[in-house]
Amino acid sequence: MNKLIISLIILCSWASAAPAATTADLAEGAPDRYVVVPGDTLWTISGRFLKDPWKWNDLWKTNRDQISNPNRIYPGDVLILDKSAEEMRLKLLRAEVVRVSPQIRSEQLAPEPVQVIPTADIEPFLTKPLVIAQNQLASAPRIVRTQESRVAVGAGDIAYANGLTKEKGVYWQIFRPGEALLDPVSNETLGYVANYLGEAKVSKLGDISTIEIVSSPQEIYAGDYLQPSPREVILDGFTPHAPVKKVDARIIALYNQLYEAGPRAVITLNRGARDGLEAGHVLAIHRNLNAPTFTLRESPLYGRVGIMYDEKNPKTNYESQPMAGRGSPLWGRVGPAGADFKDDKTSLPSVTLPDERYGLLMVFRVFDRAAYALVMNASRPVNVLDIVTNP
Repeated sequence: MNKLIISLIILCSWASAAPAATTADLAEGAPDRYVVVPGDTLWTISGRFLKDPWKWNDLWKTNRDQISNPNRIYPGDVLILDKSAEEMRLKLLRAEVVRVSPQIRSEQLAPEPVQVIPTADIEPFLTKPLVIAQNQLASAPRIVRTQESRVAVGAGDIAYANGLTKEKGVYWQIFRPGEALLDPVSNETLGYVANYLGEAKVSKLGDISTIEIVSSPQEIYAGDYLQPSPREVILDGFTPHAPVKKVDARIIALYNQLYEAGPRAVITLNRGARDGLEAGHVLAIHRNLNAPTFTLRESPLYGRVGIMYDEKNPKTNYESQPMAGRGSPLWGRVGPAGADFKDDKTSLPSVTLPDERYGLLMVFRVFDRAAYALVMNASRPVNVLDIVTNP
C-alpha cells in the first residue's frame, strides 16, 4: 500500500461551522506541548489535548493562516497548545531539516505521516466486498466447474467461470453469501455478509473463462461468486467528524460472530449511505439499561454442545424471559440479616433508566443500507443491539 496521506483538516461546510475549542474542551492534564512519536495516530494525539478526540478540527480551524499545509504530521514534529488567544489554537513546529551537500551516504527512509486510526485494523475491510445486496447475486459471475471436477480448489488450482468480461479486468475476488443482516427495528433484510474466499486471475477469457486461483484463505467450490477486485484504496478521507443529520442506529453484528467486543473491534451498523452515513463519522455507543443482556445469548452454552458435551450434560438454553430475582427485595432482607426483616415484603420500585453512553466508534466503510465502524473506545463490552447515535 502506498504511503497513507491522512488529512488533519477538511475544508468543507461542516468544518467552517464548527465552534472554536475552549478550555472546557481540554482533556484533564492536557500538555502545553507534545512531540509526535512513531505509532501515534490522529486519534491518540488529539486525545491528549481534547476530551473528545474527534473534535481535532476545532483546534486547527483558527490556525490555517499560520500553517499553510497542515495535511501531514510526522514523528519528531512538535505540537504546541496556545492558550493566550481568545480561541485556543494548536501550533505545529516541524522537525529540524538539515541541508547537506551531495555525497554518498546511507540514511533511514523518511518517516511515514501519522494515520488517523490504526489502518491495519480496517485495511482488510476496505478491499473486500463483505456486504452484498440481494439483487447483486442475480447477475454476478460464478464458478461453474472446478479443475477435474474436484470438490474444492485452492491457491494454484484452475477453475472455470461464466459472466467474466474484459472491461472489468483480469483480477477477481471470490466470495460466498453468508448470513442475512436484519434490521432489529424494522425486521428488514439489509443485505448479506459476503464471506471472502480468495483471489483469482483470468488466464483465458471466453463464454466460459479459465481462472487461476491466486490465493485462498478458505476452500473454494463450484457455485461460488466472483466480483472485480477493487482498485487500490487510499486512506485520505477518514478525518473524524460528527454527522450533520440525526442518527439512530443499532449494532447488528460483531466481526467473527462474537457476542461481545471492545476497542479496535469492527462492528456492523443497520444504517448506510441512504441514511446519510459517510466515512469518518464519529458516533456514540449507548446501552439500553432496561433490556436484559442475557436475552442476546439464547444459544446453548458452548460446553453443552462442544467438546465437553455428553448425555449426562443435556443442552440447556438461556432463558429469554426476565430472570426471577432481579426485582425482588434487597439482598440484605433475605440474606444474613434477613431475620430482622422476615415480615417486610417491600420490593424495589419499578423505574425506567436512561440509555447509558459508554463509548465511541468511527465509521470507515459505508454500503447502501449498512456500514462498518471501528470501536475507538469503550468502558464496557460492546454488544449486539446496542444503540448508536450522534456524539
